[in-house]
Amino acid sequence: MGTGARKQPLYDQLVDVLTDKIENELELGDVLPSERELTIRYGVSRTTVRLALRELEDMGLVVRRHGKGTFVASNSRKPADLAGTYSFTEQMRSMGREPRSQVLEFEVREATKFLAAQMGVSLGQRVYRMRRLRLADDVPIMVERTYLPAAQFIGLTRERLSSKPLYDVVEQEYNQKIKVAEEAFSARAANVDEARLLEIGEGDPVLHLVRTTYNDKNEIIEYTRSVARADQFEYTIKHVRG
Repeated sequence: MGTGARKQPLYDQLVDVLTDKIENELELGDVLPSERELTIRYGVSRTTVRLALRELEDMGLVVRRHGKGTFVASNSRKPADLAGTYSFTEQMRSMGREPRSQVLEFEVREATKFLAAQMGVSLGQRVYRMRRLRLADDVPIMVERTYLPAAQFIGLTRERLSSKPLYDVVEQEYNQKIKVAEEAFSARAANVDEARLLEIGEGDPVLHLVRTTYNDKNEIIEYTRSVARADQFEYTIKHVRG
């Protein structure tokens, strides 16, 4: 360790060193050296290393996975602002990140009472149900469960959704003009399945989002429930008085 900041605790100095590496040398998802390697490399105790890694984890810069190691969770890139856009693909590209989606499930089913109420359709009406994992730079950051009214999207297939962003399909292939998307969000803890897909710990904080999208005829054309990694997203809300 350097000697330029002798009044700083050793673990604080190590935090500064590792933060600099995360911001300037490492990429999202990269694995950090093991505790033993860090101990040897910087000439500090295992306790100092653990305190530093815990601090980095509290800052949201790394995520520690039992038995696997410590991974870069953020390199101080600006988190995605969910309030300013409805397109995941457009948002990620605007940030210089490469978006990708995996369609985990795709099926046609009858609308339950709950879905009928949320989507403004009749009980038993056919809807598409899909579950997708959204990634940016190959880092899993969101799991989405989306429902679309089948009558509005006749012939929709899993293959089409796997090769093209959903909103491109909606607008370009079905001539649906998206007018507005309403979204509500809350914070909660990740369950076992969400943690597995998002590569975070069970119980880690996530954002739960519910989105209802309307076309220019004021018809609901999408109902989505999402879970997003809290270290990858933020909401920005502007309040205007008067």
